[in-house]
Amino acid sequence: MLALEDSPTARFLDGLGARLDAVRAVVVASAHDLAPATRVGAHPAPPTVHDFSGFPAALSAIRYPARGDAILAGRIADALRDAGLPARIDGGHGLDHGAWVPLRRMFPAADRPVVTLSIDPRADAAAHAALGRALSFLPAEDVLVLGSGGMTHELGALRWHDPGAAPSPVAAAFADWLGERLLARDCADVIGWRERAPHAQANHPTPEHLLPLFVAWGAAGPAPRAERWHRAVEYAALRLDAFAFHPAGRA
Repeated sequence: MLALEDSPTARFLDGLGARLDAVRAVVVASAHDLAPATRVGAHPAPPTVHDFSGFPAALSAIRYPARGDAILAGRIADALRDAGLPARIDGGHGLDHGAWVPLRRMFPAADRPVVTLSIDPRADAAAHAALGRALSFLPAEDVLVLGSGGMTHELGALRWHDPGAAPSPVAAAFADWLGERLLARDCADVIGWRERAPHAQANHPTPEHLLPLFVAWGAAGPAPRAERWHRAVEYAALRLDAFAFHPAGRA
């Protein structure tokens, strides 16, 4: 519903495109693009995938007509293979809602090519950070590596009919801890989040919504400098935080 509704997070995303005006292309790792070996999307005009049900018809009517970039996709696949990571090109893959919902608000003109990058829910944070590090050449080329997921994702804890409900202490403890660790460049704690963070299992019964974070984090190189650009909570337990990652030593 972030695609349709007004909220602090929607307004943050609406302003983010101007902040990232230099971006010439986007590589998006989405929590809803799952594959055991990295799938790099190379569709020339990736379709808008409505991978959900039970929502208003207006949501399913949305199209995000971004073009793809087969050359960039090929370079990404080559870089992953050179790093010893399995990768395959997929010329038929579209944009799931983890990709098109934020991109539609960030770049409503759909004027940046988009390449999708799958995640593997069976792999850990270290593996996804390594995937990101293999792509650390991209930001210098004004290619945004976007991790789309959520700082918390336990749908059973959400108060669905009360978006402004008081924040859950369980969700807050986890999201605040991880944010602090990112800002402090505590790589061991970040990588070891499942064992070290408070209420890790309660907030992420399955890890796929957190794994895109590590791809974006890794793409900034070792021990990146983090900035928190946004923090919000909806439905008591849904933390919608956003971080920017920069190579160590870059202002």
